[in-house]
Amino acid sequence: MSRSVAHQLLSIIPFSVISQIAKEIRIVPLIVLLGTAIPVWLVCEAIAPTSVQAYTARVDLAIDTLPEENYETILRRAEAVARAAAQRSFDQDILVTDVSVIVTAQNYGAIAPVLALEVSRPQWRNRPDPHVWATYFKTARSLLFFGRDSPTANSPPPVPTTPTPAPTPNLNKSPQPINVPLITPPLGNPEPKR
Repeated sequence: MSRSVAHQLLSIIPFSVISQIAKEIRIVPLIVLLGTAIPVWLVCEAIAPTSVQAYTARVDLAIDTLPEENYETILRRAEAVARAAAQRSFDQDILVTDVSVIVTAQNYGAIAPVLALEVSRPQWRNRPDPHVWATYFKTARSLLFFGRDSPTANSPPPVPTTPTPAPTPNLNKSPQPINVPLITPPLGNPEPKR
């Protein structure tokens, strides 16, 4: 019987009144939620701001060799390029904490890494010398075809020679007889000696 009474009470209250009460019930918690959440968020940001995301800047550079340039000159150019790239990376972005620069050189089509520079901002601020922070690749000299003993250190690698085609005969000239001694074949089958 209690079920029917509850059902009858709902049918007595008009539907429009119930919908207005439901709207007020939904709006009040929303106002309370937003009214407290925004000040709490502002207080949290004021007390403990979000951390800054620092990162490493990576730079890959390639240099070409110049004519009559030896390997030591390439190393000096690579150091200068790496120094400029590291300084530029630190200057352009204040969030960069570390810089990694790899310099490759190209000589007659051969490409090899010459040096790698890895340095942090405090290290670079104290001593901005690429020679101190660089790692030099020992095999780059031979990979780029630079010899230690020869005076022409940057000569290109030997190129295989291709045979030159024979000159084509001129068909307008009259043919010249060729003097070739004639060898006469033996007559008949010689019998082997016993």
